[in-house]
Amino acid sequence: MQHDRARDELEQIVESALEGIGFELVDLERAGHRTRPILRLRIDRLDAEPGTGVTVDECARASRQLEEVLDAREDLLQSYILEVSSPGVERPLRKRRDFERAVGREICIRGYQPLAEGSKRVEGVLLGIEDSEDDELLRLEMADEVELRVPRSAVAKANLVFRWDESG
Repeated sequence: MQHDRARDELEQIVESALEGIGFELVDLERAGHRTRPILRLRIDRLDAEPGTGVTVDECARASRQLEEVLDAREDLLQSYILEVSSPGVERPLRKRRDFERAVGREICIRGYQPLAEGSKRVEGVLLGIEDSEDDELLRLEMADEVELRVPRSAVAKANLVFRWDESG
């Protein structure tokens, strides 16, 4: 429980620092070990259009800004490693706004339990996100044109799907 609170606090601090310079936090992953923690951040511009991405220079600028903020934290050892990168073409979808921006695009969802026909992994076009009585429902159009509704609480991971253009 305390670990989750520390993670949430760290995420809020990072989000705030990034938003102050025009970026959003897409994903935060903690890796490494206690004596040499690794913080992997995926960022994007707040005003980014789909497919525009962030540049290496922007990642470096965000990294410098974050190092100032993170170096002041006593719960992080001075030996932490900070990795800042673009979310990539298969951008992770974590927050409601991520799903809202992905409407009309193909996504992949991995569930904690089977989602359809015994599979924990499904792909489809995101039709929308709607509130239900006790959860949010992701509406996907599957390849067979059947609509699947997946509760967000059942989603372990979700991301955009990128297909290489095979015509060119």
